[in-house]
Amino acid sequence: MTLANRITIFLLRLLALGASVAAIIIMATSHDSAQVLGMTFEAKFTNTPTFKYFFGVNILASAYSLIVLFFPTKNLLGRILLISDIIMTLLLDSSISACLAIAQVGKKGNSHAGWLPICGQVPKFCDRVTGSLIAGFAAAILYFLLLLFSFHNVLHFYTLKA
Repeated sequence: MTLANRITIFLLRLLALGASVAAIIIMATSHDSAQVLGMTFEAKFTNTPTFKYFFGVNILASAYSLIVLFFPTKNLLGRILLISDIIMTLLLDSSISACLAIAQVGKKGNSHAGWLPICGQVPKFCDRVTGSLIAGFAAAILYFLLLLFSFHNVLHFYTLKA
């Protein structure tokens, strides 16, 4: 693998790490409260299982990125990292999908089920969740690009051997 390929993989992993950490920090600080009919309601990410899942997956992705940031991608290790990159990309995609569904219900509500939108009452919470989802989506895109690049390098490595 050339130096340019190693630098590209390093930069993609570093950017993915930054996006995942940003998603974690923004989601962890998302909380707001509203008063409805004299009762105070608090909205925080720990109230929703999908937001907890998103938070956990981004912690896992950040830890994984930090661990493999300096791993060499030669021979068998490159194939193992490729499989691990596939798993991380799929986990990030599933967490984004689940959070987008819940965020849509929180923003627009669901008139058929009788669920009212909550973003009018807790706008700070919704803005933070939106920011976290944007950072998480950026991490997922970066992981997908990393996956494509790693896949290309592994295939290129084996075509050179044949």
